[in-house]
Amino acid sequence: MPRPADEILADIKCLAVEYYLATGKPLGVTGEIAEAEAGRLLGLELLEARSPGYDAVRRVGDGVETIQIKGRWKRQGRDWGRVPSINTDQPFDAVMLVLMQGDYEVFEIWQASRDAVVGRLDLPGSRARIERRAMGVTQFKAIATRIWPTGD
Repeated sequence: MPRPADEILADIKCLAVEYYLATGKPLGVTGEIAEAEAGRLLGLELLEARSPGYDAVRRVGDGVETIQIKGRWKRQGRDWGRVPSINTDQPFDAVMLVLMQGDYEVFEIWQASRDAVVGRLDLPGSRARIERRAMGVTQFKAIATRIWPTGD
């Protein structure tokens, strides 16, 4: 019988940190951890891997909101770097950015609408932003709302 997914995820987090400490390189599981944590913390319905356009849906009244989920992890320090590339060629309603630190503990989750994301990515200037469809975490936060944790 397979182990529960949350147990496996806990092991993956430990292994990812251990791998980073041994090699100085991330293991490449940040996106999957971000999706699982957003689903757990926010009650999202995660879709099958490689679903075009979005990773999860959230029931809103009689409809659904489609969400791309991006993740960033840092062991320590202040700089979060860049948000992974955002696919604007497919339909979605919002982008969530899951920020994790230390042992892959969720620090914050931010959400921005499709219009805000596309508007920011289409601004003239940065080649990385326009061609790779990526922006800095600080830029993302400027157009987003923090949705987790709430209340402070």
